[in-house]
Parts: sequence; structure tokens; C-alpha cells
Amino acid sequence: MRQELSTPALLRIMRVTLHVSFAALLGLACLRTVMQRSAGADDLLVTATLVLAALLAATYVLGTTVENRVARGRANPGRLRWTPMWLAAVTVLWACLALMSRDFAWVVFPLFFLYPVLLPTAVALASIVLLTGVVVLSQVLHVPAGAFTAPMAVGPSIGAVVAALVSYGYRALYRDARRHRRVIRQLESTRAELARQEREAGTMTERERLSREIHDTLAQGLTSIVLVSRAAQQALSRQEVDVVAARLATIEDTAAANLAEARRFVRDLASPALEESLPAALAEVCRRTEAGARAADSGLSCEFSVQGALPDLTGPQRTLFVRAAQSTLANVLSHARASRVVVTLAGWEDAVTLDVVDDGVGFDPRGVTRHEDDDSYGISHLRRRAAELGAELTVESEPRNGTAVSVRLPLPRHAAAPPAPDDVARVTDPGGRAAASSATAAAHHRSDVRGTA
Repeated sequence: MRQELSTPALLRIMRVTLHVSFAALLGLACLRTVMQRSAGADDLLVTATLVLAALLAATYVLGTTVENRVARGRANPGRLRWTPMWLAAVTVLWACLALMSRDFAWVVFPLFFLYPVLLPTAVALASIVLLTGVVVLSQVLHVPAGAFTAPMAVGPSIGAVVAALVSYGYRALYRDARRHRRVIRQLESTRAELARQEREAGTMTERERLSREIHDTLAQGLTSIVLVSRAAQQALSRQEVDVVAARLATIEDTAAANLAEARRFVRDLASPALEESLPAALAEVCRRTEAGARAADSGLSCEFSVQGALPDLTGPQRTLFVRAAQSTLANVLSHARASRVVVTLAGWEDAVTLDVVDDGVGFDPRGVTRHEDDDSYGISHLRRRAAELGAELTVESEPRNGTAVSVRLPLPRHAAAPPAPDDVARVTDPGGRAAASSATAAAHHRSDVRGTA
């Protein structure tokens, strides 16, 4: 299949053709000058002509070499400011040669292409007219008297017009090519900037995700180790060796679990607990919380229950509930001074909910400000994690009246669980219809837990 010629390639071909034609015409003129010496021409004139021709060739090659290096980005573009002087030198040398020998008059045709490209339009047209006049004058000076004819003037004039038209077409193509290069460079720069911003956004997203994972797992485990180690020190001061041994065993278990988490992060940034079913993972979180509470002499009991039929959840959805339980129970253990915490995982017709309710000292949620070293850091991360999955995090608390943290994950209709069994809380309207409102039933459940705690 024939491939179309691109504009830059066409411009290169035109430039090469221009330079080759200049060299060919100049070489042919020099050859005819040497032949004239053999025919008995004046040696001094021939020598002077050849010297000027060599100087013209060197000047032309020097200028085109600089232009080529600038076009390839290998030289400072500031060198192009000498272009008018170079063109003037080439013109003067050629004019001298044309007046000395009519054979060099035809070298002007490649020069006709240079003026419209390198000079302003008015100056270029005036220069072309002047060069055409020099060609006609060269014909007049070197033909026998009475042998000058009209075609000797018309021919160079037509050639000048054609060359000017072609050169202006070349200049239009050259400007389009430069404009296209600028557009391409802008697009490449924009694409590179977008790629950089995407990399930065991806990096920040991954950092945010890792900070949530570390806060909800390793940081909570280390907090538990600190609390149990303080309790062990107190038991050691009382010489209670058995109690110290039990608490050291708890520290070892907690450290081993955190080590497993850390190794899993290094391997594939996942959580070992999520390899189990969601209820089993949450039950294990409650068991560890209760064990840590016993070791720290806090007397906290953790109860876990599952209500209703649970639909199949994705890995990120299961992770959301596990991390919510870990973060919330760690806060209960560290700060709530509660005696009882109830964790309830419930499947509804339109959602899956997780409620963590304690009977601790509570707090005023309106007075909590976000700092990286306080509990609201975990809550804010948990709220963002829930929002990413379309879930809703609710925190209800009052001073001296406990705290309830609820995560509600709405389900699409095709993924909703089957009708809930009898043990699922239902709200019935006065007409006897089952509303099955997960939000209302969950609120009743939290109130029951607080009332009995």
C-alpha cells in the first residue's frame, strides 16, 4: 500500500533539491569557465571567476550547514540572525560572477527560492526584480551587439515569477509544519503533565489506602500491646508472676498477629483475616478485643452476633466491615472505659449493616476535631473508605451515654439478600405490613443495647 508523503518529508525533499540544483548549476558554470580557458580565454579572468565561484560555494555551504544544525536542534537558534547578511553575501558574489560570465547567470534560479522564505514579502519581491535585472544585464553584456532578443529578458522573468510562487508555497507549508510541531509539542507536554498528575494522584491514593490499613490493623495492634505491657508492668510490681506470664502471652499473640499482617502487606497488601468468611473474621476481631481487655484489666466483654441472611459481598466490601470493627473496637478498648460492647452484623433486604455499640463514657461528636494523632483520624479514614463503596458511616454518642458506630452498605436490587428469617428485627406499620427498614430497625437495636448495657 502506498504511503502518503508527510509535510516535513516534502519540505526536506524541496530543500535538498534546492541545494543540489544550486551545486549543479554552479558546477556546470565552473566547468564551462574551465573550457573557455582551453579555448584561449583570459587566464586572469578565468582564475578570478573560479576563485569567486569557490568563495560563493563555501559561503553557501556555510549558511546551509548552520540552518540545518539549527533545524535539527544541534545549534543555537540565535545564529539565524545572521541570515540576511549571509544572503546578501551570496547575492553579491553571484552578481559579480554573473557580470563576469553569463554562464553563472542561471545560478540565480535556486536563489529565487530563498528570498521569499528568508525575507519580508516586499523586500523579497524587490530583491527578485533586482536579481532578474542582473540576469538580463549579464545577457546584454556578453552577447554580440545586436544579438540580444526579447526571450533573453522574458525567460528569466518567467523563471523568477515561477520560482517566487513556488517559494511562497514552500513558505506556507513551512509555517504549517512549524505550527503543527508546536501543537504536537503542546499535546506531548499536556500528556506528560496529565501522566504526572495521574501518577501523583495514584501515589496519594495508595498512601491514603495504606495509612487506613496501617491505622486499622498494625497501629491498633501496637496500641493493644502498649496497654497490655503497662498492665504487665503493674502486675510485675506486685510480684504476680502468673498474671505477668498471661499478659506476656497476650502480647506475643498480638505481636504475632500484627507480624502476619505486616508480612501480608509486604507480599500483596491484603489482610489475612479476609481469607475467612466475614462473620468468622468479625468474631475473631471480637475475640482479640476481649482477650486484650482481659490482659489490660479493663473488664470489657465483646459480644458478636449475626442477624438475617447475608448476601455475597465483594472483597472491598468485606474489608470495609472488618476494618470498621477493628478501628471502632480499638477505640472502645483504649478510651471508652466501657464494660460491654456489642457487635452486630445484619443482612436486610436492601442493605448490610454493622453496628458497634458500647456502654462507655461517650463523647460529644460535635466537639471532635481532626488531628492525625487523635481518634477522629481513624473515623475520618473510615468514613472515606465507606464513601468510596457507597456506604454510610454514622456515629452517635453522648457524654456518659455510650457510643454507637454504624456502617450501612446499600445493596443493588439484583444483589439483595433473600427474605430475612424471624430473628431479623422488623418494623410493622399500623396496617400490619412489614416495612423491613434496616435503618429504623438498626436504630431500635442500638437503643436496646444501650438500655441493657
